[in-house]
Amino acid sequence: MIQPADRLSLVSEYYFSRKLKEVAQMNAEGKDIISLAIGSPDMPPSEQTIEKLCEVAHDPSAHGYQPMQGTPELRKAMAGFYKRWYDVDLDPVKEILPLIGSKEGILHVTLAFVNPGDEVLVPNPGYPTYTSLSKILGAKIVNYNLREENGWQPDFDELERMDLSNVKLMWTNYPNMPTGAPARMETYERLVQFAREHQIVVVNDNPYSFILNEHPLSLLQVPGAKDCCIEFNSMSKSHNMPGWRVGLCATNAQFIQWILKVQSNIESGTFRGIQLAAAEAYRNSNEWHREYNIETYARRRRYAEEIMELLGCTYDPQQVGMFLWGRIPAIYNNVEELTERVLHEARVFITPGFIFGSNGERYIRISLCAKEEKFREALQRIQSVISK
Repeated sequence: MIQPADRLSLVSEYYFSRKLKEVAQMNAEGKDIISLAIGSPDMPPSEQTIEKLCEVAHDPSAHGYQPMQGTPELRKAMAGFYKRWYDVDLDPVKEILPLIGSKEGILHVTLAFVNPGDEVLVPNPGYPTYTSLSKILGAKIVNYNLREENGWQPDFDELERMDLSNVKLMWTNYPNMPTGAPARMETYERLVQFAREHQIVVVNDNPYSFILNEHPLSLLQVPGAKDCCIEFNSMSKSHNMPGWRVGLCATNAQFIQWILKVQSNIESGTFRGIQLAAAEAYRNSNEWHREYNIETYARRRRYAEEIMELLGCTYDPQQVGMFLWGRIPAIYNNVEELTERVLHEARVFITPGFIFGSNGERYIRISLCAKEEKFREALQRIQSVISK
């Protein structure tokens, strides 16, 4: 009998992969589920982005393999993006590496810095891929706590009491997903200090800094951060391009070379049209960002807040990003008691917080990636169930 690799026993199927099959079956049965679960922007990229893609696609010479480090045009645009929005200077040749999305970056950075058996600090709650990919690659997961009473920021006193001797990498994610905690410069400063003192590479995953956020921050704004830290940024959320799979890794030249050594043995780059269109998207106007990343999500956020209040959940109104995170009331024994009721009785799919770690067990997450009319209908459906 052929058996799969042992590593498959270390992880389960991604929650959304499994749950969406159930939702698809319910839709096939005519139940018309409204999904407020997935963070997949439902709006288009800018018009000039789409036009550039079409223009390049018609060029007969554009369809071959591309430079492994990305086209010069894309790297230059990425550096310009960091200078424009964060006032961070990056060498487009040596300090930037385009990625096929941040998930790819998690894989490549872990392979570049972590040996099997080494330890990796992962936030609880946090993006599940930090845990699953680390396990697949043979790393040992060491969770560090994010708690509501601490603003979902790292507890550095608690971190300092831990045995960090085998830790090689620390994952952070601000603005935070799933909790919506904003980035704080004092947190970034402490992270750089922590990385230096313990010889740990801190990786900040930063795809949400433009969503409902007037003041985007970068870890690389901290002096000396490039020496010991890495930052990911993605176009999926900020530029309405989740299916295009374009992101970036920014750090010092040596780290980039190590990551490139891994990347060049795994993939062969992105279609030239996507790269040049992405470079065009990085030049979107301030007005475009305000309309799509601030104003549209703000209107949707008001509906999400109404749903939270209708369900008896509490939430921090200062959250940023494309989700709303709320604590469920004490009347429920566990979060799935609430989310399954909402799914099967109101036909609205929202995310239970336990999928992000034990510190999320009494929370739900509502995605803002749905049209306002869908939010209105979801609100009505939930109201009809709650009022019974």
